[in-house]
Amino acid sequence: MSRWRRRSPRSKPLFLLSVAVLLLFALFLAFRLSSPSDLLRSLVSSSSPAASSTATLAPARSHQCGVSPFGERFLWYAPHSGFSNQLSELKNAILFAAILNRTLIVPPVLDHHAVALGSCPKFRVTSPTELRTRVFDHIMDLVRDRRWNKDDVKKQIERYVSMGDIIDLSRLPSSVVRTVDFRIFLSTWCGLNMERACSGNLCCTISADRAITGNFDQCRSLFSGMQGKDNQCVYAVEDDCRTTVWTYLESNREILDSFQPDKELLIKKKFSYVRKRRDISKALGPGSEAEMSKLLAFGTLFSAPYKGSELYIDIHEVQGKNHVQSLLKEIEYLPFTPEIMATGRKFALNSIKQPFMCAQLRLLDGQFKNHWKTTFSAVEQKLKSIDLKPTDNMSNDPIHIFLMTDLPTVNWTDTYLDDLAKDASYQLHVLDEGSQLVVEAGKRLMASEHGIRSSFLPRNYDGFNKKKRCDPVFTPDILLYVQESVCCCASLGFVGTPGSTIADNIELMMKYNACKS
Repeated sequence: MSRWRRRSPRSKPLFLLSVAVLLLFALFLAFRLSSPSDLLRSLVSSSSPAASSTATLAPARSHQCGVSPFGERFLWYAPHSGFSNQLSELKNAILFAAILNRTLIVPPVLDHHAVALGSCPKFRVTSPTELRTRVFDHIMDLVRDRRWNKDDVKKQIERYVSMGDIIDLSRLPSSVVRTVDFRIFLSTWCGLNMERACSGNLCCTISADRAITGNFDQCRSLFSGMQGKDNQCVYAVEDDCRTTVWTYLESNREILDSFQPDKELLIKKKFSYVRKRRDISKALGPGSEAEMSKLLAFGTLFSAPYKGSELYIDIHEVQGKNHVQSLLKEIEYLPFTPEIMATGRKFALNSIKQPFMCAQLRLLDGQFKNHWKTTFSAVEQKLKSIDLKPTDNMSNDPIHIFLMTDLPTVNWTDTYLDDLAKDASYQLHVLDEGSQLVVEAGKRLMASEHGIRSSFLPRNYDGFNKKKRCDPVFTPDILLYVQESVCCCASLGFVGTPGSTIADNIELMMKYNACKS
């Protein structure tokens, strides 16, 4: 008799059942561990350009990447450093989005020292991929983290504030540039629950109804550009200020920029960077490899004049493209949202009540802490130049000064500021974060949800549960923006800290008569 026995027929169904279970399990794993590129393929968009449209982002579903209809391609960048630098990057992002016909993803305001770029003039900067990664991680920290108010432990302060909550993007021409809030884009794209980043009912409604279980690591990988250049879904721009100066309609070929690293730096740092001037449209627009991508991801978009050139972006005059030239003028000055501007005017009118001078003194941060003498000297000279005519009732009216500084009042002892405060010839006015005026303005600002309302909304928003409500509105730190709004109303003039981008922004506000607009 053979030692091998015939298999019982009853074991065959059991065997087939086992195979079926294994196949189902394999399919489940394949679904859960789908490639990162599959995430972005789930975005579907409408072609409507109206900013108020609710027909831009559809629920996540299977979608093949490729040449997309108008409105389906997006632009992302990695903001960094202080608010004024972030504002400058936002302006450049708006310009790039218009030129490249992409919808701009609007980021939140990052904490001042959370992410740093480095130094373009010294050719020592964080790589675009690392910068995007750091920015994404910090934004997720803002979503998860809520710090406690030191004076009232029962009151939390919301850390996530959209740039669209602070800067009035509703004034941008919707036919030229379109925007989508980061929270809406991320919840739609990655399926991540962004409800903790909300401060109003509209945001909470969208997040709660759209959020599904998403893969954080896949989303981080895609947003950071770790996958490299995936021409179907994500094109990660790795050109930064060490090698590139972006231009538009300047030349048909790449040419060397006038600013190059000197020989001493090349030998000392042992690198061989060459800065070339490149047309943004030719490199990343129609006909380029990047055109096929759903998401175009930059690193920094910060630029500034340097040695007769620009550090990264040199687009100031555009011939033959009226809509771009018009946009350049439009974004030179982007106003704060109405709640911020109204609070600044209110303080100037009801608290100061008199014509005043504004002094913006940056004394503690970076290079500024070593230049107190120069900074104070500029204030002193400005005060001497003011010819204040006495009123009929008082012959010795004090000169009113609105002071915005990062030096706490308790540290004014034995400084020029202490002398000013004690001098009867001057009347100082200050605002602090705990001011009731600022706190109430912050609550109204977050309840208005400007960032969400200026964004494209999901296609099926009308079908959402409109009764979804958020936790009580949190109070953001808007002191800096209110202070700038007060400063622009200074009829006796303004003196700022040399080299401070905050001072540059205040001067721009005064140039555009922001206090009266």
